[in-house]
Amino acid sequence: MNQLIQALTLGLLIGGVYALMASGLTLVFGVLKIINIAQGAFLILVAMLTWWLWRVTGIDPILASVLTTPLMFGVGWVLYRLVVSRISGQSPSMSVLLTFGIALVVEGVLNVVAGNRFRSATPSYFEESFRIGGVSLPKSQVYGFLAAVAVLAALYVVLTRTWAGRAIRATAQNPSGAALVGVSAVSTAALAFALGSATTGVGGSILSVLYPFYPASHYDWISRLLGIVVLGGLGSLPGALVGALILGMAETLTATYGSLRWSTLVFYLVIMVVLLFRSQGLFGTRLREDAV
Repeated sequence: MNQLIQALTLGLLIGGVYALMASGLTLVFGVLKIINIAQGAFLILVAMLTWWLWRVTGIDPILASVLTTPLMFGVGWVLYRLVVSRISGQSPSMSVLLTFGIALVVEGVLNVVAGNRFRSATPSYFEESFRIGGVSLPKSQVYGFLAAVAVLAALYVVLTRTWAGRAIRATAQNPSGAALVGVSAVSTAALAFALGSATTGVGGSILSVLYPFYPASHYDWISRLLGIVVLGGLGSLPGALVGALILGMAETLTATYGSLRWSTLVFYLVIMVVLLFRSQGLFGTRLREDAV
C-alpha cells in the first residue's frame, strides 16, 4: 500500500511541474492559434541559465526563477513583436515552421556557448527527502511542485481577476467581439505570448534540478508538452492540468510496477485511446463546420 501511495504522490508532484510547463504552450495556442514549438527550447535555455547562475553565485536554482521569469517575459514580448507577429492570421502550420526555426537557433547558440554535454543543478537538498509515515518525498520535487502551483495560481489570478486577463480570454473566445469593445489584438497577442514564455522561467529552473539536460533536450520536452496539450485539448488550461497529471501518474506507476523505459510509451498509448473516442481531447471543443 505504501508503494502505491508513494507512486501516486510522486506522480502528483511531477504532474504539477508538467502542468506549469504545458500551461504556456496551451495559452499561446488558445489565444493566437500558434503552436509554439520553441517552448521546449525556452525551457532548456532557462535551465542552462539557471545552472550557470547556480554554479557562479550559488543561488538556489528554483529561487533563480525570480530572475528568469521576467527575463523570459521580456524575451517573449520582443520575439512576438519582431518575429511572430509577421505570421499573424496565417495557418498554424506556418507557426510550426517559424517556431521550430527559433528552437533550432536557440539550440545552436547553446551548443556554441555551452557545449553539447549533460548538466544538472544539484543544490544542497538535492538528495534529501521529507518522510511522512512510510512515504518519502524528495525535497527537490516538493519544492518544484510548490513553485509550479504558486505560478499556476498567479496565472489563474491574472487571467480571471485583471483587465489584461479578461482581454486575453475575450480575444481567445471571440476576437472580433473583443476588437469591437476596444481590445487591441496586437497588444493582447504580445501579452499572451509573453506570459506563455514567462512560464518557462519557472519551468526551466525547476527542470535544471529535476532532470539532466543538454541543448538538444528540447526535442524530448516539446514532445511531452505537445502530448499533454493534445490529450487535454488544445487551448484548454484545465485540459493541460489533467493531461499533465495523467503523464505524471503514467510515468511513476509504470516505473514502480513495470519499467521506467515504458513510462512515456504508456502515456502516448493513453493519448491514442482517448483520441480514438474524443478527437478534440478531454477538454477541447469540437469545431462545427456548417454545410453550405
